[in-house]
Amino acid sequence: MNRRFTLLLWLAAIPAFAQDAPAPAPPVQTAPPAPAAPKPAVVHVTLTTSEGPIVFELEKERAPITTANFLRYVDGKRFDGTTFYRSVKVQDGYGLVQGGARNDPKRVFPNIAHEPTTKTGLSHVDGAISMARAAPGTASGDFFVVVGGFPTMDADPSQPGDNLGFAVFGHVTQGMDIIRHILVSPTGDAGPAVMKGQMLLAPVKIISAKRSD
Repeated sequence: MNRRFTLLLWLAAIPAFAQDAPAPAPPVQTAPPAPAAPKPAVVHVTLTTSEGPIVFELEKERAPITTANFLRYVDGKRFDGTTFYRSVKVQDGYGLVQGGARNDPKRVFPNIAHEPTTKTGLSHVDGAISMARAAPGTASGDFFVVVGGFPTMDADPSQPGDNLGFAVFGHVTQGMDIIRHILVSPTGDAGPAVMKGQMLLAPVKIISAKRSD
């Protein structure tokens, strides 16, 4: 048998091998990925301060009572001309900065119901904005921004006494550098005894507060 004839026989056998080979398995059908849950509705507010702009993203769906209260002050221009007036330094890089109406009777609206973090699912993470209060249900027109994160300020029903924490209702999306600058600014002893050593010697003016969506 010559070489050419052998090659022809080998080529003729290829289709037979192909026909005997099993057909490829069909592709495995996988279920389409579940659609992502829609993000809870939010609203944005810009505070224009003497140190620059600070932007908040407020949780109007998860913390509706507290967000509506803050927006009432924004829309009524009750924050315009107020200040960030308090800096609570806990340790390096941790603390809070407080601002707002300071119980000015010409600015404050009636107190609002307390929205604990156990209800909203929010937490006092770095940059969170929350409401200042005395007893639960006494928050009105003063707020604070957390620097560094303080989960101990969240509600904790396992603890005795007033365990409802503070009402988080959003977080800073722009301007945390300004908040951190305010935190380390010089303070003095003016103001209420409970705030001794925490009152800013040069309060940072809130020039205006406006919705920015």
